[in-house]
Amino acid sequence: MILVIVTSVASAACLSESKTVFSCLTAAGKRIEVCDAGQTIDYSFGKPKAKPEIVVRAPRSAATTFQWPGAGRYFSYSVDVPNGNTVYSVYWSADRLGDEPDVKGGVIVSIDGRERATVRCARGGDIVQNIEGIDLAPTPLSRSR
Repeated sequence: MILVIVTSVASAACLSESKTVFSCLTAAGKRIEVCDAGQTIDYSFGKPKAKPEIVVRAPRSAATTFQWPGAGRYFSYSVDVPNGNTVYSVYWSADRLGDEPDVKGGVIVSIDGRERATVRCARGGDIVQNIEGIDLAPTPLSRSR
């Protein structure tokens, strides 16, 4: 079972026993975060130091990942956290051939397989990215970016 949990935790930050897989701030000042809690992969979204607007805790066996295959101009990684018919696909990519670092990240929200919203990390902001090499099942080709 996958649960959407809105907690009274004062922050969207990963708990001390969890590993931060991804974290960034959006231009609107909201945090996108994915945490590896061992048995679950947790996604949260909301203002730092406030009750998160969204928290999804998916069993590790339900979450998937896309890992850059080693070819192409852009490094690209994602973690997909499902919640019923909704999937939160948190992504990070970088242009490996450009003169200036062109790093992008954010979350794409899909409902019933159709993209419904994209929220990007703030341009030039700090992005914590530990998606590369995460031990999750591969994202099915129908959902990979």
